[in-house]
This record gives sequence, structure tokens and C-alpha cells, in this order.
Amino acid sequence: MIRDDILGSLPVHTAVPALERALDAHGCAVLCAPPGTGKTTLVPLVLAGLLGDGSVAQPVRRVIVAEPRRIAARAAARRMAWLLGEQVGERVGFTVRGERVVGRATVVEVVTTGVLLQRLQRDQELAGVDVVILDECHERHLDADTVAAFLLDVRAALRPELRLVAASATTDAAGWARLLGDAPVVEARGVSYPVEVVWAPPVKPVRPPHGMRVDPALLAHVASVVRRALAERDGDVLCFLPGVGEIGRVAGLLGDAAGAEVLQVHGRAPAAVQDAVLAGSAGSAGSPGPAGSAGSAGGRRVVLATAVAESSLTVPGVRIVVDAGLAREPRTDHARGLSALTTVRVSQAGARQRAGRAGREAPGVVYRCWTEAEDSRLARFPSPEIKVADLAAFALQAACWGDPSAAGLALLDPPPAGALAAARSVLAAIGAVEAVEAGQGEGDTDGGGGGRVTERGVRMARLGLHPRLARALLDGAPEVGTRRAAEVVALLSEEPPRAYGDDLAAAWRTARRGEDGYAARWRQEVRRLERAPELSSSTGSRGSVSAGAGAGAGAVSGAGETSGSSPRSGSGSMSGSGSDDAVAGLIAALAFPERVARARGEGACLMVSGTGGELGEGSRLRGAPWLAVAVADRPATAASARVRLAAVIDEDTARAAAGRLLVAGEEVRWEDGDVVAREVERLGAVELSVRALRAPDGRLVRAALLDGLRREGLGLLRWTRDAQGLRDRLDFLHREVGGGWPDVSDVALLARADEWLEPELSRARRRSDLGRLDAGQALRRLLPWTTGEAARLDELAPERVEVPSGSRVRVEYGGPQPVLAVKLQELFGLRETPKVAGVPVLVHLLSPAGRPAAVTADLASFWREGYRAVRAELRGRYPRHPWPEDPSTAVPTRRLNQRR
Repeated sequence: MIRDDILGSLPVHTAVPALERALDAHGCAVLCAPPGTGKTTLVPLVLAGLLGDGSVAQPVRRVIVAEPRRIAARAAARRMAWLLGEQVGERVGFTVRGERVVGRATVVEVVTTGVLLQRLQRDQELAGVDVVILDECHERHLDADTVAAFLLDVRAALRPELRLVAASATTDAAGWARLLGDAPVVEARGVSYPVEVVWAPPVKPVRPPHGMRVDPALLAHVASVVRRALAERDGDVLCFLPGVGEIGRVAGLLGDAAGAEVLQVHGRAPAAVQDAVLAGSAGSAGSPGPAGSAGSAGGRRVVLATAVAESSLTVPGVRIVVDAGLAREPRTDHARGLSALTTVRVSQAGARQRAGRAGREAPGVVYRCWTEAEDSRLARFPSPEIKVADLAAFALQAACWGDPSAAGLALLDPPPAGALAAARSVLAAIGAVEAVEAGQGEGDTDGGGGGRVTERGVRMARLGLHPRLARALLDGAPEVGTRRAAEVVALLSEEPPRAYGDDLAAAWRTARRGEDGYAARWRQEVRRLERAPELSSSTGSRGSVSAGAGAGAGAVSGAGETSGSSPRSGSGSMSGSGSDDAVAGLIAALAFPERVARARGEGACLMVSGTGGELGEGSRLRGAPWLAVAVADRPATAASARVRLAAVIDEDTARAAAGRLLVAGEEVRWEDGDVVAREVERLGAVELSVRALRAPDGRLVRAALLDGLRREGLGLLRWTRDAQGLRDRLDFLHREVGGGWPDVSDVALLARADEWLEPELSRARRRSDLGRLDAGQALRRLLPWTTGEAARLDELAPERVEVPSGSRVRVEYGGPQPVLAVKLQELFGLRETPKVAGVPVLVHLLSPAGRPAAVTADLASFWREGYRAVRAELRGRYPRHPWPEDPSTAVPTRRLNQRR
């Protein structure tokens, strides 16, 4: 029996007529409805024609509702079925990865966005579907954005009658309306219960989050705020924390002292636990499912949850929200090939969503564990995944859709060019798309063939896995057997709990015998992968590890029987015979070839990508010479990545999996201050073998010497005083005269090395040879000999000039102005400042002892004004030297006063 009383009381009911008119007129609409108004449950039923008074026959339409999370999809389907008085699988059903509950009569199907994405790739027309509702589109998950873009393509090219609704509680309504072709925005105000805000920051400062780390002091504070809320307010508590680890820590801190049942809700929680939380305690009004399934005797509950509880779900009985103020977002280090979640501050939109959980059924309160001043500095919306996440899966979906560059897709935010290029490079390496041809632009895919999806790429996309894992499954199954390859890939598709340890093979064994929620989901995923039709063409062939030559995997048929924790390659297939270590290592290496790593000291390793890794204390993996790293993250302040999950491999497996990076040849380079010549076999950044070269290629030696000059400077050459003086003179003439006088800066000299350092440079073999090269003699090769100007060098920039005393005094050209340092008495009688190349020199007038007495660029002015002060100061100190009244007319001298 349909629960008309509840359906009629849902606030979104008043907005339904406007929504239907908007869809009739435009085919698309944006629905903005606050949490708890019924947009997720009432609207699909109305649009499907399942509600009415029975007096008029309603046309039945098939509706698909896309939710961002599995827990939300299952909960929404159960709620709608309950409102109709039915069981899930009748007129309302759901499909999530690995689970499908639908029947022949199903007209409303709730799916995850990932499932809908796969369905669109198989059936672009969505035959038989009349309406698609994208729920919680404000969360900006990458799959949801991609689905929206594909659906707009379908409406434009194939099915203009397909109706599309973008629904959310808090979203950029104007942006979505523009994206949907200026679609109408329908708002449902609803009846919102007031939510009081209590600011509850920690008393003492806590360290900000970085990477996955959250200050334990903050978690202790959150636990104390939960206790405070239980003491001050009535009702159940919903506490938001960033991840599973933080939930476990706070649950441990609360213990039994909270006086309430503590439940944990997150994506990894068993379905039974999720159902119990959503069912509410005994007597919760309007909750589907058996009463009393969530607790005993209707006692108070504390629900510790991640962002899965932010939207789409109503947790009955909650009147209090405690918000730690943190969230998790994906981040990708494209240079190192590392992807991980990172802890960030919650956005303002996210904080509003969380607070709204307290006011779904009655007035409530939210305790925010930060200050009111900090609140205004939070980001308005969460970062769109397309801006921060690994785009390999997106790039493959776009290529399968027929738009490899994604330039034609209607997206709220375009993918970053660098991230998309990195993703397409990965896809080309694993053979999922055709490589971009030389000279072809990254976005130019028409006519050249670059970036188009291959048949192998289509199979990868249909597996519903990240392309890396799809590659590992397709290429690993013929080697180790479908079942074992699927088991390891399933482990990698959802990272095992930290309690399983960092050894992938040991975690595999734990999952096999495990009875926890993770093990149950793992088995379900293994069954799904085993049945995948895309594997049928790979399991029957040999040598498929080398499929996709760019993947760098040679034939890995030699990753065979192993003993202990050090797999050794044998011959033949590992199917059914390889140890857990060998199988886990091979699959992980195929998925992440650039993370193959070799040990370089206790607990440290070097990945072939060049990234260093550190293993945890007590790890079984610390003694392994080679590892295939499956999960690693690098904190912003750390030099090396932390290895979270890896498997032991041997060198043969490493060579096969990362074969694209295997190079052998002569390496001659400048290292540690000299030329190093070696014959090296290298796997990426890892040196496999090294042998000194006795007779290296002269061209390589010359390039290494030039590199040394660039790094350490031209001081490696022999610069005598005359050589440096010549360089300074040439620099002066280049600056003041120009013409053919050469630029002698380091950059210019290195650029013209062929002209002035040859033939000595080509004959040099090491640093010491450079030290014997006379730089002054070499510089003379750059003089403008062809124009004849070289002969005027001593005229334009003389090394020495003759002063009135007859002395030839050296001119220093190293500064901005030539300098003539000469004893004052030797310039008597000189009325004008000497010049070189028309530029007045800067005269440093010296005392009889050779110490600076005055500096002038205008000698005549000095004789008139400055000389008297110098004469008064120095005459008494040097009485045997002449100090005439008028130096401009006196006789210059290098000697003492003549005796009378």
C-alpha cells in the first residue's frame, strides 16, 4: 500500500508541477531542494508515473536515478520501495558494482554514476530510458561530471526526447543551468527545521592536516565534544570525520563512556551495519526496514561517519551533528606517478550539508570544531575531482566515447591540460589508445589517429576498473590464471585495511580467510571480475603480458615457481603454480610498472620513476631486494614516499613489467666534479649494472665537459692575470663600442665553444685537461680578425696607458668603468682625465705608499677642489715627496724631492 500520508507531506511535493512543466518545455531542468525535502525519493516516483489518485491513468516512464555512492543508491531504492509498500526489486530496484536487484516490473532504477557510465558506453541511446536524474551533482565527482557530459551528447545527437534533471541541495545552479542549455531552475523551499550553531574549537592549537595525517589532539577534542553534546542535548549524534582511521580512533576514545551505542558508517562498512544505521532505533518514524534494528531498546546512538552521510541519506533520530571540519580529496603527483587521498578543510557548502543532517526531522544543533573566524575563510565549494584527481580513467572513457581530447564534452570545468596529457600518456603506454604521432598536437586527434581508443582499450574500459588495473588483469590472467589475477586486482581496486599490513601477498591471504566487511566485498568483486566477458579473449592466449608494447612489459612467462618471500623467475606459466608472492608481485608490477623499486639500504628503496620510498619499521618487506609498490604517498614535506602496500618480486619480473624503461648503453656525464664514463644497464632511475669505459666516445666526453663548464663555470679553465685582463677588455669593448667585438659572458662563451675552445676541447678527456687549457690564448680566436678591427685592440682598450711621469700603468676593465690606479705625483701637470675608447677612466689616486687617497672621474675638478684636502692630510706624513701648491702645472715625478 502506497504511503500517501508521508508522500504528501514531503516539501518537494509543491515543486513537482513546476519541474514537470520545465521538462515538458525544455527537456532539462535543475532541481534545487534542501536536505530532507524528498527530492531523491518522491521526484523519481512522480516522474515515473507511479503515484496518482487512480482517477486518471498515468503514463509510466522508466527513470534512472544516479547516485555518487553505493550506500546512497541502496538506501534510496529501499526508501522508495517502502513508500510504495513494496520490496526492492519490484517497481523500484538498484544496481551497484557487483550487486543488482531489479525485476521485470522495475521502472525506477537507482544506480551509481560509475554503473551509469558503463551502461552509456555499451548503449549510448539508453534504449527504453525516459528520464535520468543526476542526484547530488554538487559533489562534483568525476564520474558524475562525465555522465552529465555524455548525456548531453546523447540528447543533442541521438535522443532529444531524453529528459535530464540535475538535482542537489547545494549547488552552482546557474552553472548547471548554463551547462544544460539554459535549463530552468526549479527550487523547493521546503520546511527546514532550525539548526543552532555552536562553535567548539580546541582550547590549544592543533597541527593542520597534511597528507593523510590528522593531529591526534584534534581527534581527542572531537571525542570530548561528542561527550559534551550527549550531556547538553537530546537525540542521536552524527559525527563527521575524514576517514576510516579517524573513525576508529574516535570510537576507541569514546568507548563505553559515551553512554550510547557507537556505530561506524563509511564506504567500507558492511551493508548490514549501513542498513542498521539508516533504519534508525526502535520507533523512528517513517524509517524503512524492521524497527529496532539499529540499537537495543531505542537507546541513544553516536554515528561516526565519513562524507558518505553528508547527503542523499537521512539518519533517523539525529538531532546533533559534531563536525570535525575535515574532508578527504584525491590528489595526483603526475611527476612521480603517485595518487592518494589528502586531508583538507571542509568547504562551506559541505559544512552546510553536514549541519543540515541535524535538522531533517526536528530542530537540532551542530557543534563545529573550529572558530567562527575560520569559517569565513573556508572554500565555498569542494574542489571538482576533474581538477585534482588522476584522469586516466576519464581519458579512457572520453576516448571510448569518441572524443579523446575531451574538447567536445560539455563540462563545468575543463580537465587540466597537463593532467590530461599525463593520463593519455599512461593509456598509450598500456596500449589502451593509439600513441600520438610525432609532431601531432595533444589536442589534435582528427586524421592522425593519435589518441583513438584501441580494441584493447575498449575491453579495459568495460572491466569497470582503473585502466592500470585493467591492464594488470588482462595481461596477468594468462600468466597466473584468471582467478588469482582477479583476486589480486580486487585487492588493489579497494585498498585493504591498514590492519592487513603492507605486504600485498600477506594481505591477500588475510582476505581469503577474512570474515570482515572488506573480505566480503573483496570476494564479491573477485566474482564479478572472474565473470567478465572481456577476459575470455585474453586467458586463452600466451604472452599477453607484452600486449601494448608501450607498456614496457616483455614476455613475463618466466615469473614462475618461487620459494619463501623471494620469487625467482623460472620457465613456463605461473598459472596454478606460482607462489602468492610471485603472483601478487607480478600483478602489482603490471599495474604500476613505474613503481617497481630496488632496495637501497635498510628500509629504503628507489622506484624506477626516480621516487624514493621508505618502508615502515618491522615490515617484512624491508629485506627484499626488489618490490612492486602498489600504494604509496608522499607527504608535502617528505623527500621520500611512504610505501603503504607492496609485494616482493625478483629482477626478472621487474625487467619484464617495466621493460619500456629498460635501456643499456654508454653513459658519459659530468658527475662529482669530473667526467664519469660508464657502460650502464638501467631500468628507469635504477642502475642494474655498471662498468667503467676505457675509451668512451669523444663526442660524449666533449658534451660532458661542456656540461661541467655550464655547472661549475668557466673557472675550470686556466685563467692567468693576462687572460682575465683580455676578457675584461673584450667585455668593455663589446659594451661600449659594439660592432664585431664579442660577447664574453659565460652564456655567450659556452654557446660559441666550437669557435674558441677548439681543438683543445675535443682533445680533453677529464677535468685536469680543462685546467691546462690557456683561456687567454683561446679567447683571441674570437677577435674580429676578418674586419681588421682586431688590430685596434691595443688602441681602443690598451692594457696599459702612459702617464705624465713616463710610467706605463695598467688599466683595469673589470668594473662598469675602466680604472687607472696611479700615484698622485705621477699625474702632476695633467689637466684632463685620460680616456680609453672615448670613455673617461676612473682615476684612483694613490699616496706615495700606494694606498688610495682619492677617486675621481674629473681630474681637473679634483686639482681645483679636492687636492688641497689631500695635500693637507698627506704632506706631513710623506714630507720627502713633492706637494706643490698648483699640481696642474707642477712637474710629474716618480721620485722623492731632489736634494738642494
